[in-house]
Amino acid sequence: MALPRAVTTNFRGIVAATARFGAVSLDSKDPRDLGRFYRELLEFEIVYDSEELVVLRGDGVTMTVERVDDHVPPDWPGNRVPKQMHLDLFVSELDSAEKAAIALGASKADFQPAPDRWRVLLDPSGHPFCLTVSPS
Repeated sequence: MALPRAVTTNFRGIVAATARFGAVSLDSKDPRDLGRFYRELLEFEIVYDSEELVVLRGDGVTMTVERVDDHVPPDWPGNRVPKQMHLDLFVSELDSAEKAAIALGASKADFQPAPDRWRVLLDPSGHPFCLTVSPS
């Protein structure tokens, strides 16, 4: 049985989305530290900064970092503490982008499934993210 869903139409009678994308939100014991990391890595602007929440914007994307005192980072590639999402970040060249991310506070994951195509790194709060060359 399908769950009911709100359906709206635009002025042409075409079904329109009920919602629109708002933000990517990451948990961290230290939102300011993780916010600084992503500000530098992505050249985003911090538009709100507190002990509990940091909001960044750039390239049409909003990212929030929210305080979770008992945050436990995923143990990727294991599943004891599973990864629930990750970011794929497009770069022009893998080696230099990896070095820059590590200089900002990332660490390289021990397991690298395809290091010639992407690199798996962990942000300062332990969230995995991938650096990959843009497909275009």
